Amino acid sequence: MAGKPDPKWFDDMYNNRALVPEHAGHLTDWANSSASVRRQESRRLDLKYGQALGETLDIFPSAKGHAPVLVFIHGGYWRGLDKAEHSFLAPAFTRAGACVVEPNYALCPGTPAQPVTIADITLQMVKALAWTWRNVALYGGDPSRITVAGHSAGGHLAAMLLACAWKAYASDLPAKLVRNALSISGLYELESIRRTPFLQGSLRLTPAQVRKVSPAWLPRPKWGVLTSVAGGNESAEFLRQNQLIQTAWGKKCVPVCEALPGLNHFSVLEALPRPGSRLNTLALDLLGLG
Repeated sequence: MAGKPDPKWFDDMYNNRALVPEHAGHLTDWANSSASVRRQESRRLDLKYGQALGETLDIFPSAKGHAPVLVFIHGGYWRGLDKAEHSFLAPAFTRAGACVVEPNYALCPGTPAQPVTIADITLQMVKALAWTWRNVALYGGDPSRITVAGHSAGGHLAAMLLACAWKAYASDLPAKLVRNALSISGLYELESIRRTPFLQGSLRLTPAQVRKVSPAWLPRPKWGVLTSVAGGNESAEFLRQNQLIQTAWGKKCVPVCEALPGLNHFSVLEALPRPGSRLNTLALDLLGLG
């Protein structure tokens, strides 16, 4: 990043919709496939994990009790998209024996009366995971086997949750609430995001916020592992971010850090539920279903 101060360079590196001209087709496919899943699959939709804006989640139960739990957090640069557009991911994992939880969160920038920051969203995801630990057994999930996965902004949030001090949030929670995490095209230092013009108006990041919510600048988690992947066809900055977290947290904490050949920022997510794909295999291994 040194020697790259031009604001346009940051837009060129981080504007994935501009980088992938066919992105609209991917998003349409996600929405259509998810609508079909929401009509046909066993599910519990829009359960409240809190009372604030966006604090709902969907659960796709496992047919078996005591199933490992996959919590998937959607992306959209903390300012867009919805859990309902990502239900297409669930069937592959429920059929493999997992219970799938997909939370929503409030979107930046919020409103003048109720502004929303990335730190606020991070705390909402902490609340969602606490709710999941306390309640997922009612839906066939094993609260002692929670894996968090996320895409893009959701990958950032997955890393933050692995590093969370759960006991500091609530004394009834186990210190190892999140067993491990999978970050797909995740963002680990947000100073670059703060400097990206097309995101500045909605995210309104400050240097202090960046220090607080950049996983790579936080102490490595005391337990658990993070699997970090990106699409091999993503921008140089997304590939740098992918490597950064392994450098920052070390190979013991981040034993898998890969760029998956031939995949862009959108098609990489579509590999997650695809049986036999490298990404699907990595996810099943984290869940103990490999």
